[in-house]
Amino acid sequence: MFKVLRLICQQRQFSAVNAARQFSFKSDLSPETMYPNSKQKLFTPSPPPPVSQRADNKFNGYIPMNAVTVTYSRSSGPGGQNVNKLDTKVDLRFHVKTSEWIPEAVREKLLITHKNQINKEGYFVVKSDLTRYQHMNLADALERVRNIIRQLEEELTPKELSPEKLAKIQRQHEKSARERLFIKRQKSQVKVDRQYG
Repeated sequence: MFKVLRLICQQRQFSAVNAARQFSFKSDLSPETMYPNSKQKLFTPSPPPPVSQRADNKFNGYIPMNAVTVTYSRSSGPGGQNVNKLDTKVDLRFHVKTSEWIPEAVREKLLITHKNQINKEGYFVVKSDLTRYQHMNLADALERVRNIIRQLEEELTPKELSPEKLAKIQRQHEKSARERLFIKRQKSQVKVDRQYG
């Protein structure tokens, strides 16, 4: 069969891979038959620029997979006999101080607030055995890291108060000052009454 394909490739100037694809079996459920008018061009967008090159200097949710180390092991969770066969538990770790994809202020806060999840070598460790599937546990671990970074970033950003909220705070301060002065005057009056009473 490969000799025939090689001859066809030589005649038509195709590579062996393209020829094999042309003569291979295609299911009735293939994208070409289900969506005949689609362009069939899959597009993977390029990764966003690093945090240091962005104007807003905020975390955009993108975690580069070459910056994290992922290991798999056998899970202790539910799964029947599958637990003893497949490595579904995910151990995701990354070095906090050298991770350029996290803003500098968030890295410093991460070292302080989540020091229990950082080992002696400086790696932040997240483990997940939520489901019976490896890729879903990996997605869960990545989402946990994203949520932690976003929460720390939210704590670091100063909150801008609306004019209504500022007016409400000012009214509360004035009210508490009036009450304090009223109590002070009452105590003063009691002392005056003791002197002359």
